[in-house]
Amino acid sequence: MAVKQTIGSALITRMHQLGVRHIFGIPGDYVLGLYKLIEQSPIQHIGTTREDAAGYAADAYARINGIGAVCVTYCVGGLNLVNAIACAYAERSPVVVLTGSPGLSERVHNPYLHHMVRDFSTQKEVFEKMTVAAVALDDPHTAEREMDQAFSALLRYKRPVYIEVPRDLVNVPLPPATHPLCAEDAPSNQAALAEAVVEVRAMLEAAKRPVLLVGAELGRFGLEDQLLKLVERLNVPIASTLLGKSVIREDHPLYVGIYGGLIGRDEVQQFVNDSDCLLILGTHLTDIEDVSVNSPLIAEGRTVHATSDRIAVKHHRYEDVRFDEFVRALSELSLKPFPLRSLPGPEPVALRPPAESDPATLHGLFAHVNSVLDDKTLVIADVGEALFAAADLRVHRRFEFIAPAYYTSMGFAVPAAVGAGFADPVLRPIVLVGDGAFQMTGTELSTCVRHKLSPIVIVLNNRGYSTEREIMEGPFNDIHDWRYEKICELIGGGVGYLVRTHGELVRALSAALADRSQVHVLNVLLDPADRSPGMVRLARRLAKRLAGK
Repeated sequence: MAVKQTIGSALITRMHQLGVRHIFGIPGDYVLGLYKLIEQSPIQHIGTTREDAAGYAADAYARINGIGAVCVTYCVGGLNLVNAIACAYAERSPVVVLTGSPGLSERVHNPYLHHMVRDFSTQKEVFEKMTVAAVALDDPHTAEREMDQAFSALLRYKRPVYIEVPRDLVNVPLPPATHPLCAEDAPSNQAALAEAVVEVRAMLEAAKRPVLLVGAELGRFGLEDQLLKLVERLNVPIASTLLGKSVIREDHPLYVGIYGGLIGRDEVQQFVNDSDCLLILGTHLTDIEDVSVNSPLIAEGRTVHATSDRIAVKHHRYEDVRFDEFVRALSELSLKPFPLRSLPGPEPVALRPPAESDPATLHGLFAHVNSVLDDKTLVIADVGEALFAAADLRVHRRFEFIAPAYYTSMGFAVPAAVGAGFADPVLRPIVLVGDGAFQMTGTELSTCVRHKLSPIVIVLNNRGYSTEREIMEGPFNDIHDWRYEKICELIGGGVGYLVRTHGELVRALSAALADRSQVHVLNVLLDPADRSPGMVRLARRLAKRLAGK
């Protein structure tokens, strides 16, 4: 006899069917019923030290696995999670936010209950602003339909959804009639899709210098193979945004580099800007990474801009055309290949490599990291020099780079290593994190020790916030110096290294790469005035912008 499904058990079953194998979070009394069901399910709960860290872990897990999940209690847990889910929403990462709330029966006689803010719906209303669906499963007759509509929205837009269950409804049985799991989203309007593809074809046939600019959504929708097919069939050079870094292998012969309004190299910027037909696929226009909305490319109708939100060809917008179907149709275009062109080369390498006794520098550090990357390493970069210097790394496989490259929220990287470690245990995370960001969420290394994960964490210790120093110098950018390598003693596991010279860096990283059994933390002492080429470009362009040039 089949076991009768409850609201809670149906919810957990659906999440597992969609690919959730691990769920991150911290328990609380309003979600203990859900936690008990998770314990009894095939999904493993991973406890974290903070709710926002659980959100970052779920985000990174989703970027690799295709879906992630986090479970926290009502308001005190949920509102701590807000910034991490805002990051996931901004950067198109499909995370399920699972939470509880006061029981419906409690609300009648106790209008003011612990953890409440304003009224019972406050938390849901907050998350409505940063999810593509927010539902409260407070009626057994509609619960199944509402949860499936939320999951369908997550799959359609690759963005977070919020699902709340009052604690006295978790174990309430569902009615006998069941609703199909995540009904397929409506397909594209075939006439509109065909017309859009015909218009793109005409643009390409008339072009001499086409370029592809790709972003993170291609990875979120699993369209990398279609992208590669299009690139190689047509011989079209390809650039990526910083958020889309590693969507395509960066050792591919047609890859030209990172294109970004503030951090891209001048030669890459110029190469893309000189295009007479720019196909922007899966990327959203931002000040950090993408072509400006005021660019002549857009004003003159030389662009195709396709995302999960819209498909625009020149000045025409096509309704009811799905992003994934549009990209697949483009990948099947049969056109004469374009002649090979001279492409921008990689960042020039210094003539003299650092000597062993030289002080550790950003240039020496990132050049050495670049030399040890392989198809089993995953770079996770936090905000600041960790991100801007990493823009020039050349990764060797898809999904070898994860960073909050658009939302740029500090504290992402160390918790992200937890999520990445569970999403793909074969990959070895190399975590690049500034000292300021590490002070926010570095305690999540205790979760790594608890679960025998082995990230290599490189702390860029320049005693402050380097990005802000470039924008405006002041004592408010200084932070207290920690002995970061000593955290391994505090959390009861791992190996720490104090790195002052380039030789110490090489030896420490070599030892860390050779040992996959535990966490390794490198406290790399840097001159506060040291700057990467990416940061120099950022500062120069910001200065021009602030001067109105």
